[in-house]
Amino acid sequence: MRIIARAQAKINWSLDVCAGRDDGYHELDMLMQRVDLSDVLTFERARWLTLTVNGRALPVGGRNLVMQAAQALNQYMGKRCGARISLAKNIPIRAGLGGGSADCAAALIALNRLWDLRLPVDKLLEIGRSLGADVPYCIAGGFAHVRGMGEKISALGQAERFPLVIVHVGRGLSTAAVFAQFDRMGQSLHLDNGALAQAILARDLERIDRLSGNALEAPSIALMPEIGAAMANLRALGACVVRMSGSGSAVFGVFRTAAEAMRAADILPGALFTWTC
Repeated sequence: MRIIARAQAKINWSLDVCAGRDDGYHELDMLMQRVDLSDVLTFERARWLTLTVNGRALPVGGRNLVMQAAQALNQYMGKRCGARISLAKNIPIRAGLGGGSADCAAALIALNRLWDLRLPVDKLLEIGRSLGADVPYCIAGGFAHVRGMGEKISALGQAERFPLVIVHVGRGLSTAAVFAQFDRMGQSLHLDNGALAQAILARDLERIDRLSGNALEAPSIALMPEIGAAMANLRALGACVVRMSGSGSAVFGVFRTAAEAMRAADILPGALFTWTC
């Protein structure tokens, strides 16, 4: 049996930091949506667990979330199932686009089927929560309001498709470093995510631009000023909405037409054209 799965990236229409926790983590309030940009994973039955990423074999005990997903399923089931897994990476890493979490979610779903475990989605969400804050959303997908530590997910209906240009700045940022910088200088934005969701569903780009925000932008720009420059470049090329996704360092611009977005992607070095989905 062979299963091929797409692991789709996500963008944050909004990200607000609500409160710090006793364990050092932060409560978040976000609107998220998948985009067409995706990694591709292939799963086949095998005696042992193996993983190759872009043709390079990775150690079984490594930190890759795909392997952690497989091991978590085996641990929960009390089994030692094997699989030959290959991952073709297209989503930039350390970018705030949820690539690792999307790969992890795809592995949980695909291996549940490959190994005939028959675990319900609620159990996959529970296992996913133990592996990363964005993993439950990446399992659920769609256009959603996500709160807390990523565990509170409310679907918001069938969102519009928007042409996007994504620019990954530099070599990426450490999420821990960004939150540490937020603690030093940041403040919550008190975003109205209900109004923002309605603007997105209505395709009202002016209201989306006015209502969206990311509380981690200022801390990330302080760490990597090139992020601010990339956002300014997208504005200059006609983007109606420009935001940083997650904790960076990727930024995205929303354009009125695909032609405008493709033109901008051709001009900006390293830019990717894609769509929300």
